[in-house]
Amino acid sequence: MGRVVHFEIHADDPERAAAFYTGLFGWKAQRFGDQEYWLLSTGDGEGIDGAIVKRMGERPAPGHGIDAFVCTVHVVDCDAAVADAVDAGAEVALPAFDIPSVGRVAYLIDTEGNTFGVLSSDMAA
Repeated sequence: MGRVVHFEIHADDPERAAAFYTGLFGWKAQRFGDQEYWLLSTGDGEGIDGAIVKRMGERPAPGHGIDAFVCTVHVVDCDAAVADAVDAGAEVALPAFDIPSVGRVAYLIDTEGNTFGVLSSDMAA
């Protein structure tokens, strides 16, 4: 009870967002019927699956505080993931930094204006 079981990424252009996330993390995306909704599979029985949904309303303004849950994705190399994300069109929201006994984390803004994190585990950090 209380476990997160699904997430949604709001997007101005869901197809662009699907291309961004499938390219960056290797997720699978499949449009759900004829709706503006793409189901996301983040792994084979691991992690949490979600969806991309057509944004209803305005994109968050630059510099606007976060008003939703931020999902952080586990990656092998945080710095490489940041570089790949920027190459794919993301912006750095908070540069990578070490968290002692946890690893290295960074926060980015995707092609749709949403904030997300990447984390590489390193207990020696």
